[in-house]
Amino acid sequence: MSAPESSRPIDAGVDIGHVHLKVADLDRALGFYCGVLGFQLTQRLPGAAFISAGGYHHHLGLNTWESAGGAPPPPGTTGLFHTAIRYPTRAALGDALRRVRDAGLPLDGAADHGVSEALYLRDPDENGVELYWDRPEAEWPRAPDGALAMFTRALDLRGLLAAAGDGPT
Repeated sequence: MSAPESSRPIDAGVDIGHVHLKVADLDRALGFYCGVLGFQLTQRLPGAAFISAGGYHHHLGLNTWESAGGAPPPPGTTGLFHTAIRYPTRAALGDALRRVRDAGLPLDGAADHGVSEALYLRDPDENGVELYWDRPEAEWPRAPDGALAMFTRALDLRGLLAAAGDGPT
């Protein structure tokens, strides 16, 4: 079965406003998202917390309403693959790499996709997290016909750290 095409595309201004994750331990999740990545707590309620960057009401919601003490979904089941967090610059992504490294957290992967550079890891509840920045559109790789020509190549982590003002690792 192929995906149906809409006769009217969605408005180009539409974006993803926030992601709300079920977590097993709210304090542990806040330790990762606020303590390591640097998000700021905007509101905490019984069993839930809302966090953001730059004063927005919330980019991520975290809750234990149905998941307190729960286990991650087993491999081979449907659900969220990852939450992608976009950084405004390569230097900001380099700072995120430094934070992750300094916290001793392992990366699942790191890739240059031509249009973006990305780091992949897991939060304490085994939710996939992508940290990335988009290159300017004028630099995106294109096929001769003008179509996007994304790829996956190894990411230069030393160069990324250097972009954040971090010396050799």
